[in-house]
Amino acid sequence: MSSMDESWTEDILGPPFRALTLPLEPDDEGPRVATLVAYEPDGAGGPSEQAGPARAVLYVHGFSDYFFHEELARTLHLHGWEFFALDLHKYGRSLLPGQTPGYVSTLEHYDADLEAAILALEQRVAARRGAPTAVDLVLVAHSTGGLVATLWVARNPGRIAALVLNSPWLDTPGTPLLKRAVRGILTAASRRWPKARLRLPEPGSSFRSISDSRDGEWRIDPVWRPEAGFPVTVGWLSGVLAAHDVLARGISVREPVLVLCSTASTLGTAWKNAKLATDSVLDVAPMVRRAAELGPRVTIRRIHGALHDVFLSRGEVRRLAVDSAAWWLDAYVPVRAENSDVLPRGMTAGGAPRIPAERPAQD
Repeated sequence: MSSMDESWTEDILGPPFRALTLPLEPDDEGPRVATLVAYEPDGAGGPSEQAGPARAVLYVHGFSDYFFHEELARTLHLHGWEFFALDLHKYGRSLLPGQTPGYVSTLEHYDADLEAAILALEQRVAARRGAPTAVDLVLVAHSTGGLVATLWVARNPGRIAALVLNSPWLDTPGTPLLKRAVRGILTAASRRWPKARLRLPEPGSSFRSISDSRDGEWRIDPVWRPEAGFPVTVGWLSGVLAAHDVLARGISVREPVLVLCSTASTLGTAWKNAKLATDSVLDVAPMVRRAAELGPRVTIRRIHGALHDVFLSRGEVRRLAVDSAAWWLDAYVPVRAENSDVLPRGMTAGGAPRIPAERPAQD
């Protein structure tokens, strides 16, 4: 990776969001960058003024997506978290002219993005506090980003404090025999035509459920998140299925994991009003089965009425999702004093969270 550009600028979301371009090694399409976004509101009393290690969130988006979750940033900041988000290379703020949107041949190529973002995040927190500062870091990752984050954490034990997965894409539909056959075909094809586009039914239900130009609430850039999504290429899908194979063979994430997802899915290309209150992208049943196998400390929170991106659901639903995440994070990654010998607040001697007197109701 080349030297880091230290110039933070105003983000496209406007104040108080700032952005930093992170240069990466070029590939066959030329220069590559990732983009780190920071939420930095003015005024006293924020997380930067807490004593002891900083608590920070790094949000990672999914396929055909980018960071625009202003409400999530504000809410987690109010809960005491330094908030950062990452637009991976060839997505959103990091998509350069002439690039194939969202393309990688292996999800491990995002390791460089994550490493650069974590380094820049730590430097930013230290600059805010005026001194080197330990950071209790949590990855919050959505859909394909959840797959990327899960495998990175498994390969890098001890680097983060916890992992929050927002409807992660952890499995491929179909029988094991069918999956092996499809994987073999795609692997062979990707060697010759890695960027060939697959002719798949065009989605659009997810866009319709969230965009304020349709039935949703959110202003979305149509270039960075097109209604039909980015084209699915042979090489990209082969890389995703290879990552699913790794999960199927078994990994162990020793850090605590929270999985947030809907209670139901409504799939298919035809529009149904149920898609305004369910996951219209992934089947949540295999998602939660695979999630339960990720490690010894997995919490699964299924939320009635949630969309594929639970943090973009209708008001009451997304507030429940954020509150659930904030309570869970306070239990597993509590505020702690520097060099404290005292058992962290909210934890038992066995390392499990104490259950508070009041907690979000379970579905």
